[in-house]
Amino acid sequence: MELREYWTILRQRWWLPVTLAALVGLLSLLQMQPWQPKPPVYNASMRMLVGVLPAADQDVTTAYDPRYYAWLTSEYLVDDFTEVVRSQLFAEHVSKRLGEQNVSVPAGVIQGSAATGKLHRIITLSFTWGDAAQLEAIARAAAEELAQNTPFYFQQLGTEHAGVTLIDGPTIGVAGGGVREQVELPLRMLLAFLVGVGLVFLMHYLDDAVRTERDLESTGIRVIGVIPRKK
Repeated sequence: MELREYWTILRQRWWLPVTLAALVGLLSLLQMQPWQPKPPVYNASMRMLVGVLPAADQDVTTAYDPRYYAWLTSEYLVDDFTEVVRSQLFAEHVSKRLGEQNVSVPAGVIQGSAATGKLHRIITLSFTWGDAAQLEAIARAAAEELAQNTPFYFQQLGTEHAGVTLIDGPTIGVAGGGVREQVELPLRMLLAFLVGVGLVFLMHYLDDAVRTERDLESTGIRVIGVIPRKK
């Protein structure tokens, strides 16, 4: 099938993808209501340095330098510790600390709002929340939990001589609108348009009406002449 035939098929039912995209766009506007001011969302972030100290009783002059292996262990440990600070256990401990300050935030909510990143031995922990005061309390409770109970979490990982140092934060600021909010509406309309195009070709495939001489020849009937349309 040539491109010209594709265009002919689409031109016959062009209204279907256009109407579908317009309906999806209208329904999305009613659902998203972009003209309504949205409540501010705040973000708190902190950076931590994870390290393993070499054993003090090992000789650094040997062929196997303990300082190198301590550095290498720290690199691997960051991967596991990133999951620890996103775990339910860590969230429960942070929630307990907040309860002692008369701030009630469920552990599941804390876990859901936490996000982590890593760069070498540095872990970034961030929280997103709609209340600035509660967010500050959550971030400080998480920082205190890490500073005071670091040995407990490393014990769960089976690692000794390890520690976490808070090097930045927690820093609190207003979170900007994400890329998803900017592209969600056009993406919905584009997907609806593509679905409409697919429906056009499906309807053409299922349509057994004869419109051209090629359609007639495909049934095995020989075309001996064509009567032009009366203008």
